[in-house]
Amino acid sequence: MKNLTYILLASACFAFASCQDDASENADLAPGADSLTSVETNAPNSNYRPAFAGQTRIAAVKSATNWEGKILTQSLQSPWGITSLPDGRLLITEKAGTMRIVTTAGQVGQPITGIPAVNASGQGGLLGLRVDPDFATNRMIYWVFSESTADGNLTAVAKGRLAVNENAIENATIIYRATPAYRGTLHYGGRIVFDAAGNLLVSTGERSDLATRPLAQSLNAALGKVVRITKDGKPAASNPFAGQTDARPELFAYGFRNPQGLALHPKTGDLWESEHGPRGGDEINRIKAGANYGWPTITYGLEYSGSKVGSGIQQQDGLEQPAYYWDPVVSPSGMTFYSSDRIPEWKNNLFIGSLSGMHIVRLVIKDNKIIGEERLLASESQRFRDITEGTDGALYAITDQGRLYRIDKL
Repeated sequence: MKNLTYILLASACFAFASCQDDASENADLAPGADSLTSVETNAPNSNYRPAFAGQTRIAAVKSATNWEGKILTQSLQSPWGITSLPDGRLLITEKAGTMRIVTTAGQVGQPITGIPAVNASGQGGLLGLRVDPDFATNRMIYWVFSESTADGNLTAVAKGRLAVNENAIENATIIYRATPAYRGTLHYGGRIVFDAAGNLLVSTGERSDLATRPLAQSLNAALGKVVRITKDGKPAASNPFAGQTDARPELFAYGFRNPQGLALHPKTGDLWESEHGPRGGDEINRIKAGANYGWPTITYGLEYSGSKVGSGIQQQDGLEQPAYYWDPVVSPSGMTFYSSDRIPEWKNNLFIGSLSGMHIVRLVIKDNKIIGEERLLASESQRFRDITEGTDGALYAITDQGRLYRIDKL
């Protein structure tokens, strides 16, 4: 009986200590977070341990505001990128090579002509896009696409003027090519955003195969990178490798696998990136100029075969850790920060389209740490490809199956 009493007392002490540890780790949880559960309930692919508390499977949060996701149209054809025009209408790319204007009531315009041919095989096509900050006066549009060349396929950036009648792109010009080209059709990256100085930040993939994968670590290749270029496609003057003879001057950061999301934090101005891992190891990164984000040297994912990637390590000096990662994957794609006042609890939260996960990820961020995660529209069974905040403060999301959603308070 005495031994039983000792065992019970020891168990109670252990349980109390464990609770104290949990309380300490979850001290920064978002309001409404469940400190004991994550949105992810499936087993991870690997037994890899995170580098710090909260790097994966953070506590679930649930929006207190009543909101709805309304389908505006279902007639798009594999849309890939979405952005807003100054008047509030939406400009959308479709993978096969079409660009359209869609109203916030769901009226889909005719295809816009004058766009250079894309190679839509595999993961290629007409990808991310943005309008010029001075669009009201110059009507310029910038987009990313997969281009076929004599040496293979590559990620390219083009620009052109939207005609006054909105039926065509005038004087389309390819301003940048992420070389070397490669005869494959995977991992193009493909997102594009403007920074505060009016330069373009563009994500490129490492083209997937073992032959090209090491180029993500090479400063003499534009694969697996975030590049920073002017509106004319030249390296931005303040880039971290400018003047360095053994590095391309357009490079801003490197060591990426297939980065399909870029977004600027509305308060800090920091650049954030989403990235497809292999079997596990999808990442969210806060991008610092000149930094190396590790692929394929470090990763929290496995090869699709289940074997380790390279040496199977997750940390190495000089290589950046992801701010957050998923295992199993959700396949994060286009993303945006919420800056609207319409739903105050969403302010400065990051919203990410999830492809294989078939939902929209909401991440709550505090002091550059992920402190809560929510899954939106999971019941819709859609592959969410991209999301943007409209000029009206609502979120607009597109899916591979052709839908356009408006997400806003009821």
